[in-house]
Order: sequence, then structure tokens, then C-alpha cells
Amino acid sequence: MLHRRLFAGLIGPLALLFATASLAAPPHLATLDWTLAETLVALDHPPVAAAQVDAYQAWVREPTLPDSVSDLGLRTQPNLELLADIAPDRILISPMFANLAPRLERIAPVDTLSLYRPGRDTWSEMRELTHAVAALIERPHAAEQLIHETERHLAALEQRLNSDTRPLLMVQFMDARHVRVFGDHGLYQAVLERLGLSNAWNGNTNAWGFSLAPLEALIELDAQLVVVKPFPAGVRASLEGSGLWQALLKRQGDPLILDPVWSFGALPSARRFADLLVTALEKDDAS
Repeated sequence: MLHRRLFAGLIGPLALLFATASLAAPPHLATLDWTLAETLVALDHPPVAAAQVDAYQAWVREPTLPDSVSDLGLRTQPNLELLADIAPDRILISPMFANLAPRLERIAPVDTLSLYRPGRDTWSEMRELTHAVAALIERPHAAEQLIHETERHLAALEQRLNSDTRPLLMVQFMDARHVRVFGDHGLYQAVLERLGLSNAWNGNTNAWGFSLAPLEALIELDAQLVVVKPFPAGVRASLEGSGLWQALLKRQGDPLILDPVWSFGALPSARRFADLLVTALEKDDAS
């Protein structure tokens, strides 16, 4: 009888301890949006599931999604049966995927988090998004740490740059004659402002901070051309025989070629772009 009482006395506190630990565990989150996925990884709380993992690794690259993240298939047509089997506590989406919300809500509560809203300062929005995601994983201190480390890192990068750096013309090829040109309201522009660099493109931009332009619209600009990969299939070969491209190079010099950076991203992509850009500028100065 005494042993039973001792055992019962131990079970009560242990059960309470395990219950409390369970309640305190951060939620398991799934997301269809790469910007939210990269932010979760940077906050040291990767999603349990994400969409198009292979494409994320190609377009976003860093921070890398761990192998534990299940692939939900297409962002616009996720595998809902797999998602239901994974049974996340919450599902995070951006407004781009709002049409999927009614179906996703049958599986778990859905949170829609916005970025790149018209009339808003991009860097402030990225900070706000970081705080919002950190609140969902119950780690507000992680947001402060990520914001502080990112801003400190960019400030250090700024000190490495020459004060006479030419205005930059940042593009990504759509085909051999047309590019996205990045300007106001986008991630690349927000990074340039933190680094104290100028943008040569003053044209109008859309909500994601870019314009679609033909190559001939760039020729008269006095700028350092920055090309962000990837190149569409066949474009590099076509450019070699393009008189228009050769005229652009004659005017502006050899371009800086950067590895892919998610131009629709948040703080992790901003840091990646800053690192790649500053390294390329330093190499160009050295040569």
C-alpha cells in the first residue's frame, strides 16, 4: 500500500510536468510561401512542410530548408492529403495563395501574412513580417535577434564599399531582349539604401519593385550593370550574338553576375543579396 501511495505521488507531478511541456512546445507550421519558409528557417524554427522544396533550393537557396521539411508539391496546387497527414498546427500563406485558404482551413487554421504592400517602406515591412512570424512560434526574442544581426551585418558591409561606386542597374532576364529592372519598393532597392548605394533605374515599378523593360531602354543609362541569375534556357547563347547586348556592354562594361536571390523575400534574402553584391563589387574593384 505504501509503495502504491509513493508511486501515485510521483505520477501526479510527472503528468503535470509533461502536460506543461506539451503546452509550451512551439507550434508545427506548414507554408506554401517561400518568403515565410525562409523566415521560419532564419528564426531557427523550420516549417514541417513547404511547397516546391526543390525550386526553393534553386531560387532562394539560403537559408537552406532542412531534410526534415516535407514537400507539398506545387505552391498553387499543394498535396492536401499529405498536408492533412502531416497535421500542422497552423498553415502560413501570403495573399498570393488566398484562393486556397478555404480548403486549407479544413486542415488547420490559416494565417495570411503580407509583404510588399503599396505605399509602405519595404525594410519596415520586412521587420514587421519577422515580428509576426516570430509571434506565431512564440519566440519574439528571435525576431529581435534576426533583425539586429541582419542590420548589423549590412552596416558592416557598407563600410567595405568605395564611396565612388557607380549607380547600379539591377536586372534579371526574362528572354534575350527583355529584363526585369529592379527599383523602388523592392527588396533589392531596400538593400541598396541600407548599403548607401544608388540605383540607376528611376522608372515606375510594380508592387514587387520591378519593371519589365526591353534591353534598348537600358543603353543610355550610365551605370554598373548587375545581372541576377538564373538565365532562362538559351538566353546566354542568344546574348553572345546580340548586337544590342554588345552595345550595352560597350556602354556600361562587363556586368556583375550574381547567383539567384529571391527578390520577393524578407530579411534572409536581403542579407544574401547584400553579401553577393558587395563581394562582386569588391572583386570588380580589385580587377
